[in-house]
Amino acid sequence: MRDSSRLTRRAALGLTAAALPLAAAAPASAATVIGGERLARDGIQVGDATGLPKKLTARSWIVADHRTGEVLASYRAHQRLAPASTLKMLFADTVLGKFERTRTYRATDADLADVPSGSSMVGVKPGILYTVHQLWQGVFLRSGNDAVHVLSHMNGGIAATVAEMQAKAKDLQALDTHVVSPDGFDHPGQLSSAYDLTLFARHGLHDADFSAYCSTRTANFPAGGKKTFQIQNTDRLLTGAYGLGTYPGIIGVKNGYTSHAGNTFTGAATRGGRTLLVTVMHPANGGNEVYKETAALLDWGFGKGSSARAVGTLVDPLSEGGATASPTPSGKGAKGAPGAGASGASSADGSSPWRLLEGAAGAVVVLAGGAFALRRRRAAVAAAKAGTEGSEPEPEPKTEEKQGS
Repeated sequence: MRDSSRLTRRAALGLTAAALPLAAAAPASAATVIGGERLARDGIQVGDATGLPKKLTARSWIVADHRTGEVLASYRAHQRLAPASTLKMLFADTVLGKFERTRTYRATDADLADVPSGSSMVGVKPGILYTVHQLWQGVFLRSGNDAVHVLSHMNGGIAATVAEMQAKAKDLQALDTHVVSPDGFDHPGQLSSAYDLTLFARHGLHDADFSAYCSTRTANFPAGGKKTFQIQNTDRLLTGAYGLGTYPGIIGVKNGYTSHAGNTFTGAATRGGRTLLVTVMHPANGGNEVYKETAALLDWGFGKGSSARAVGTLVDPLSEGGATASPTPSGKGAKGAPGAGASGASSADGSSPWRLLEGAAGAVVVLAGGAFALRRRRAAVAAAKAGTEGSEPEPEPKTEEKQGS
């Protein structure tokens, strides 16, 4: 029954998106200002500090202090964009504490039947017995959608997990986020923002298991029987892969890539007793660019940004005493300061904030569905030939038996 309903939902989403007019992605602001009114403005926001990197191409980014929650600088912090696998941070915030690490679970065909074609996979196979610990390693290190779906089915199913994630986002006051699937794979209307992703990382890093998983470089994953194969973390600032050096003090957190979303990354690093969080979404070029721009912003934050006056704050969860955000006077963000966009960040996608109605899935699909459907159809053709849609090429796993995704 699950498989039949899944195909029906996918077909309906595809037909609906294809029938809608094309709508380009545009800046967005929630109906309330989360973290301060400057974060709703267009253009680069920074106070009493100089020296920001001059060649930033990301459509949205943010630099924040992990301990205090102060936002040191930002660019379109609340712009809604496709999050790709960085949404797995919210999945972990929601589900990680539910199961003991030593609990075992035998994967089934049904658990894996609804993993989207073209997903990044760690190599979960039906019939193999896994510990919860191993499944979370698959989520964090290899961004395995197969591991996410197994854990989601353990948690009551995909729909139940999505609903819990949306409720968790609301508690964290991540109001730019709309969850469609727990794995972050491309779906019409699946959106988040640099601000929200940074909230997810900050909340997660307060958990010892979350911190340990996102900082793990390699692990051995079951291949059946007594065989294992090595998996490596896809965070290139953590591993130094693809010609990048390991960033000094890096402690995670999560990268993401899909053919629709492009590259996204939330990184955290500690230096001199201070931990900074940086989220970079959708730089102009793929590959290493998202990591280079993250590293540049971290360098600025630890250097000239150390004297920056806060332009906003990462709010606390409602369940932990966080104050509810107050409504904006006009419901729209103000214009940025003169010259605010002069630091190289692209503004080709528009300069006026727009609003999505929270919880109105139809409005989300209208805004994102048409353009997504066209890209998805084109990408699907390429994926059928190359098998790479939805996951950025990463090092092949070392295995004692042939593995496929």
